[in-house]
Amino acid sequence: QVALVESGGGVVQPGGSLKLSCAASGSVARIWKWSWYRQAPGKEREFLAYLKLDDSMDVADSVKGRFTISRDGAGKTLFLQMNNLKSEDTADYYCSAQVFSLGTYWGQGTQVTVSP
Repeated sequence: QVALVESGGGVVQPGGSLKLSCAASGSVARIWKWSWYRQAPGKEREFLAYLKLDDSMDVADSVKGRFTISRDGAGKTLFLQMNNLKSEDTADYYCSAQVFSLGTYWGQGTQVTVSP
């Protein structure tokens, strides 16, 4: 199994930046794809970005140019650098990990509020 814990959320002013982290434990070596999603109040969960084991990645058009996905060298922590934040970025942010033979795991989420 894999456990994921997000951190780094908080309150930030429009135009500000935050860097979210997602720390993984357990069968980390079997993770082949990491992803970030968010869910705003009253809305469906929205895909933001993914990063695969082969370093291929993609970022949703809605945040492209502002959000960057990366991971540490040990492959145990995923990051989401968010720049030029807007009020519409206010949401709960979740990371997920797809694990060989074990399925998909989700963290509990971290809240981001963009407000003057």
